[in-house]
Amino acid sequence: MSFKASHFGNYFARKISLAGQYLILQLLIIAVVLIGVVTVSLIQSTNNFETVEGRRSLSAAESLAANPLMRELMPQAAPEMGSALPAMAETTRSISGLQFVTLADEQGMIVTSTFPDEVGTSILHPQSLVERGRGWTGEVHRNGDHLLIAQVPVLADDGQMVGIVSAGQAYPSTQELVQEIAPSALITLVIAVVLGATGSVLLSRRVKHQTRGMEPQEIAELFEHREALLHGVKEGIISVSPDSRIMLANDIAIELLQLPSNCVGRTLAELQVAPQVSHALTTNQQQPDRQFLIGERVVVFNRMPVKTARKDLGSVTTFRDRTELTLLEQELGDSKATADMLRAQTHEFANHLHAISGLIQLEEYHEVVRFIDGVSFSRSKVLENVLAQIAEPTISALLIAKSSVCAERGIHFEVSEHTKLDRGDEQTARDLTTVIGNLIDNAMDAVAQSAAPRISLSIADDHGWVTVVVSDNGIGIADEAMSEIFTQGFSTKDTSVSGGRGFGLALSRLVCRRREGDIEAVNDDGARFTATLRK
Repeated sequence: MSFKASHFGNYFARKISLAGQYLILQLLIIAVVLIGVVTVSLIQSTNNFETVEGRRSLSAAESLAANPLMRELMPQAAPEMGSALPAMAETTRSISGLQFVTLADEQGMIVTSTFPDEVGTSILHPQSLVERGRGWTGEVHRNGDHLLIAQVPVLADDGQMVGIVSAGQAYPSTQELVQEIAPSALITLVIAVVLGATGSVLLSRRVKHQTRGMEPQEIAELFEHREALLHGVKEGIISVSPDSRIMLANDIAIELLQLPSNCVGRTLAELQVAPQVSHALTTNQQQPDRQFLIGERVVVFNRMPVKTARKDLGSVTTFRDRTELTLLEQELGDSKATADMLRAQTHEFANHLHAISGLIQLEEYHEVVRFIDGVSFSRSKVLENVLAQIAEPTISALLIAKSSVCAERGIHFEVSEHTKLDRGDEQTARDLTTVIGNLIDNAMDAVAQSAAPRISLSIADDHGWVTVVVSDNGIGIADEAMSEIFTQGFSTKDTSVSGGRGFGLALSRLVCRRREGDIEAVNDDGARFTATLRK
């Protein structure tokens, strides 16, 4: 049954326009209101009848009961004893316009009445106060009629009750009451229908103007399609109003931004969104694919302002998780740097060969031997030190490449004699490459302006934990930037990074924390970074 009703409702909504639906709704409301008005009018008419006619009946009965002749004849009154009492009752009925007047003796037995068949019956009513010597007005049902009556005692000169006068008339029927209020009800109905129809048309036009001519069913379908699209895409989507209030957010956005499920309708400040994320969601984006570190994830943001001809609607921001891709990019960058260094070394060896060839042509054989010994000693010493301490080939190659870069830049790079790293799994090697490469690059940038730049590296491998310490003699880290260098999350493409640090430090901390470790920085005649991670 509910399915049929729902199906009919959907069919009804599709077939009838918005104006028609408003008109039908208005007519239903008018019908309900009209029924209520008629009901209230009937009740008020009945109450008015009881008030007005009750007073009139009571007044006529009191006037007849106070008649001296009535007070004189009532003690001996009996049915059909004469015409005086019936005449007096009929005169009172005619003058007052009442429907009936009845006279009874002190026991309540009717002696004369407008309705002859009531003579000899009792006039007393259980609720009547007339037996106590007081007037009473009320309603009674007699012979199928609904009557409004007033009863007044007839008192002798000594105050003793000698009879009862009862006067009244029947209640008007419902049909009579309806006929009485019908003209005003009809006028009210016509006015209400005209106003309702006009209001429905005007309201429909206004609503359709605001909804761009779409009917309710079309709006519902559009909303369903939007919800399906919003929650069906794999990218996070969030809409923020001009007052920084979240207007919509899909499941991916809530997960990536670590928002509560009831975030819609709340401001970014209430949700305590990270400052850099709040900045990305509310400010214009100069370059695409801005990267941020949120928790342990690298998230790429793209913001698009939304405006209409009338007002600013805020913005819509899409973002996606690029954690794994960013790590791969870092590893690819390290590999590319290694390849560039090997290419530079190839050119360096070619220059050495040219020098040896020239010395041979000059027959300076002693100088040839000395030159070769010097080159071989410097190269073999670096290789021997690294290979003796670092068993992981990926890290060995990285350190050799970085030492070459430092040598070209005039930076003294040294590996601590206590350095030791055993060979591990492939994933650990990649993560160590990311951490060590970023820390050394960061140190090279820090000592770029030093008179005698120096970088030292120490690696400890103990009980499944690897500790990497990179020190430099640069200018160190500003106190105000010490708590921010790991949490900015900006990529190297973003030039607005404070403190001279880029995205690599935040990424290094991400790698360490993924392996249950962490990374810290202190100032010690420069900067010293200590990274720990589980193998």
